[in-house]
Amino acid sequence: MGFLEWLMPPSIFNVFQTRLLENGQGAQLEPNFRPALLVVDMQEDFCPPNGTLAVTGGRSITPLINTLLSSPLFVLRVATKDWHPPNHISFASNHNHTTSSPSPCCPDSSGEAAIPFLSTTTVHNPHNPSESYTTRLWPSHCIAGTPGASLIPELDVSKIDRILEKGTNPLVEMYSAFYDPFTSPRVSDSGLAHMLREAKVTHVYVVGLAADYCVWSTAMDAHNEGFETVVVEEATKPVDEDGWRKCKEALVGEPGVKVVRWDGEEVKRLFPGGLVTTSVGAGNDEEVVEEEEKI
Repeated sequence: MGFLEWLMPPSIFNVFQTRLLENGQGAQLEPNFRPALLVVDMQEDFCPPNGTLAVTGGRSITPLINTLLSSPLFVLRVATKDWHPPNHISFASNHNHTTSSPSPCCPDSSGEAAIPFLSTTTVHNPHNPSESYTTRLWPSHCIAGTPGASLIPELDVSKIDRILEKGTNPLVEMYSAFYDPFTSPRVSDSGLAHMLREAKVTHVYVVGLAADYCVWSTAMDAHNEGFETVVVEEATKPVDEDGWRKCKEALVGEPGVKVVRWDGEEVKRLFPGGLVTTSVGAGNDEEVVEEEEKI
């Protein structure tokens, strides 16, 4: 027990400690803990009721994300957005060559109509055709400048420090907030890794949509870049539950990566003065704010 904690009653100490953190003095309390929050793709097209690629329950996680954004410990809060051109290679409509001429971004179509969610395509590195990967095809979504690409209004963007746009190159998919899957050479790099290092970040917390695609890819790349990585499970939702289970197994199999619960120590660590826990309703995106929990 420290001297101040011994001198003050617990409730007063918690308030005092939080004020220190809000004044930018958190490093004095935990010098080796400089966390960043990555809020992945909380956009209209990924959320019910009208999103073209709506993730079930996607909007319902917003209260939890807003609570995390209020933590005084984060040294950087970044929101990402898919920001696709209309001819993006991941759109099934760009592979439907039975009704239109081939799109320049999709020259290898078989000529059969592509079906969103069910069809796949092979993506080649435009700078190295020998490097390729297979990706799932989606409904058109998050087209740059459209309402569907907007961050949802429930998200407290006043607490966001930076907004990154990704998936802007029509030739490659970019699930990760860091970069595309290609390495020889890399095609698109958002600059996120440099941004985190510039802020001397040690830990990266990842939340948002969708758990089994962009959140998973972002968390894996955060780990690969050398950051301690935490995914808060209740603050993300998957496209496919089975896919998320496999992704979660892959994440927790990596040293330095954790998939944690809202009531876990990794979340409590962000709120030394106490945490207001928030539960979310299933299916109808309702929210219930519960009583304050003292840590």
